[in-house]
Amino acid sequence: MTEQDLSMPTKYDPKAVEEGRYDWWLKGKFFEAQPTSGKEPYSIVIPPPNVTGKLHLGHAWDTTLQDILTRMKRMQGYDALWLPGMDHAGIATQAKVEAKMREDGISRHELGREKFLEKTWEWKDEYAGHIRQQWAKLGLGLDYSRERFTLDDGLSEAVNEVFIKLYNKDLIYRGERIINWDPQAQTALSDIEVIYKDIQGAFYHMEYPLADGSGVLEIATTRPETMLGDSGIAVNPNDERYTHLVGKTAILPIIGRELPIVADDYVEMDFGTGVVKMTPAHDPNDFEVGNRHNLERILVMNEDGTMNEKAGKYAGMDRFECRKQLVADLKESGVLIKIEEHMHNVGHSERTGAVVEPYLSKQWFVKMAPLAGASLNLQEKEDEKVNFVPNRFENTFTRWMENVHDWCISRQLWWGHRIPAWYHNETGEVYVGKEAPADVENWHQDEDVLDTWFSSALWPFSTMGWPDTESEEFKRYYPTGTLVTGYDIIFFWVSRMIFQGIEFTGERPFKDVLIHGLVRDGEGRKMSKSLGNGVDPMDVIADYGADALRYFLATGSSPGQDLRYTTEKVESIWNFANKIWNASRFALMNMDGMTYEQIDLTGKKSVADQWILTRLNETIERVTILSDKYEFGEVGRELYNFIWDDFCSWYIEMAKLPLYGEDETAKMTTRSVLAHVLDQTMRLLHPLMPFITEEIWQHLPHEGESITIAPWPTVNKELDFPEEAKNMQLLTDIIHAVRNIRAEVNSPMSKKVPLFISAKGEHELAVLEENKAYIEKFCNPETITLGLQVEPTMKTMSAVVSGAELFLPLEGLINVDEEITRLEKELDKWTKEVKRVQGKLGNEKFVGSAPEAVVAAEREKEADYLEKQATVIKRIKELQTL
Repeated sequence: MTEQDLSMPTKYDPKAVEEGRYDWWLKGKFFEAQPTSGKEPYSIVIPPPNVTGKLHLGHAWDTTLQDILTRMKRMQGYDALWLPGMDHAGIATQAKVEAKMREDGISRHELGREKFLEKTWEWKDEYAGHIRQQWAKLGLGLDYSRERFTLDDGLSEAVNEVFIKLYNKDLIYRGERIINWDPQAQTALSDIEVIYKDIQGAFYHMEYPLADGSGVLEIATTRPETMLGDSGIAVNPNDERYTHLVGKTAILPIIGRELPIVADDYVEMDFGTGVVKMTPAHDPNDFEVGNRHNLERILVMNEDGTMNEKAGKYAGMDRFECRKQLVADLKESGVLIKIEEHMHNVGHSERTGAVVEPYLSKQWFVKMAPLAGASLNLQEKEDEKVNFVPNRFENTFTRWMENVHDWCISRQLWWGHRIPAWYHNETGEVYVGKEAPADVENWHQDEDVLDTWFSSALWPFSTMGWPDTESEEFKRYYPTGTLVTGYDIIFFWVSRMIFQGIEFTGERPFKDVLIHGLVRDGEGRKMSKSLGNGVDPMDVIADYGADALRYFLATGSSPGQDLRYTTEKVESIWNFANKIWNASRFALMNMDGMTYEQIDLTGKKSVADQWILTRLNETIERVTILSDKYEFGEVGRELYNFIWDDFCSWYIEMAKLPLYGEDETAKMTTRSVLAHVLDQTMRLLHPLMPFITEEIWQHLPHEGESITIAPWPTVNKELDFPEEAKNMQLLTDIIHAVRNIRAEVNSPMSKKVPLFISAKGEHELAVLEENKAYIEKFCNPETITLGLQVEPTMKTMSAVVSGAELFLPLEGLINVDEEITRLEKELDKWTKEVKRVQGKLGNEKFVGSAPEAVVAAEREKEADYLEKQATVIKRIKELQTL
């Protein structure tokens, strides 16, 4: 390496530092995996963002953590692959495209399937470009040469392979079940696509007359429109109030249908009247009861949420209009007993906002019990299980697997993986395969597509070339090392990847799952459009730079916890980056053009040199251990303390002595230590703050093209000086003590006063004698008296530190009379404050009427003022005795 360029700009400007750097990294191919390198592989697959819009702070947090891991592993000598990609996001993307088309007055049905898919691919290409731009702004070290999309040819082949194999093993079946139905999008929904909201509703209490005229049964419902599909009534078999009615029938009001009365344990005797109407086509629990008692499934609603011909005179009405009219008719007929207002937790479609309808529909399902069982069995094997970080989330996974229901995987959409099933035009026979049957003219393919989660469940291995298990990527990079994701999708994505990975590869899809929480605002509220408290990460980067945002996201919480975003915190990290920049500029300006080959750490080192090198070793060890444990909040604290306190506040200041001195050998050693410590520190910090560290590193004496591929720092025992570090601690403790004494009596550091130091022993005395120059520089004494039993005769202020006692003559620090006068004024101030606040608290009207928090705040003020008053009184008495 030749002489360094020392032209670092005078001011840290994130925009200038980041400009062009990402393209430079990509051009250098520093992020590309090296399958033939012979290095140990480490891989992460990105949780693929949906091609529906902009990335939010949650994405930025998630991807920053992954970037930290892969950058660190790459520097540690691994063949690190971070594979990027995006999800087609079936219903979400189709809803966006259809909404855009509606603005132009076009419907997808007018366009037809092929033309609509062309428009959707155009959307995908546009928004995928936006996402890549955002990845670049964040500085994500992705291997774009291996980028995947859930609808690309390779992944589509994997999806078909999985569907066919599960079907042939009787783990996929087609049948009628109650599913979540979105009447606006007219498709089935997965559980994760249903958002529950509390809305005002009611219980409608009605009388169902017994068919034999012997009485009536009181029944309540929250969805009166579904009673048109009632086909039975259920009571608990142990409920003595109703056992005599089992086997009889009741009459459905308005419709007049006879409903058989059945006994089933599902009914809770102590809930309501203990009598429940059964609507098997419109309620999942009723569906199960209906199956046990052969009750008819009567579907009274169309897919668009209007009532069908089985709803009688209400046919054609919207479901909610039907509810209003039906309630009016029930009231008029005298059947409606009462309406009881009630808050309900009602499911809404995440994408359209429509109220979700539990709906009987013929769909494709995955039989979950065998797959869930295999996943639970794997978790019993310590060396083969998926490790959850924090491990409490394994319980979340286990509970879901133990109580899992069959998974509805078909969606009534056009955008997605079309189900590889064909139906014979005449016989209705089902054929499942990758291609249509030979006599294709006699068959038609299923119109539906698969749930988005079906393809993303295969993501860790489908992106690696599977089903070709001999592909180099699959053999080398699967299973992956770490999955990073939020706790909100453990059920829906993590669990599905695990059971599909085990079923099709026989292995866990990832060794570790690092779970993070949600990003919330400063008040702890979830970010949402309705609250208007969302934050665009691109705006934060524009204001403070990517490094400040990344460092905040990485270090702002511990694993599994939510993160509270505040601009002030990001701004404080910008200040930290600015501190690093200025310290680096100072170091570079004093390196006098040093080259990498000139760095020499073998010469005689000062106690400050030995101390900072020892602290560097300690920091390297701690940062590496904590990073391996995913404790990035602690990593941030270690680095911040080392850089700000040890390096900037202490070492750089101490380094000025030799740098500005006449000893050329000492200068050269100090420059070498500065260069080495800065180089190693930038490497430790690089995964969190890649832009500023690369910029500084490029100015430092170094070898290699980029810090991204520079070796990770390791502890160098030859540069470990524990005893000398203790000596340095003695010096810093003395300097701190002197500064504290001066601050206590308001004596400026510029004022020279005598300093007496009594060393504990000969060793400590020798250390102080040898490093007297540091004490002179940082304590600014008029004179220094060092000894083993130093006891000044004048009045002093003293402090005890480990290894020494120090004394500062009071007369030299302050003018006693002037200080007493100042303190008396301060005492008057605090006495007035005490009188004021005690007067307020003595006012019964104030204490009785003011909010509790206000009164508590006044009591806190009283305690604070009394403490300050007492401290000043004590200090005045001490001075008056002199």
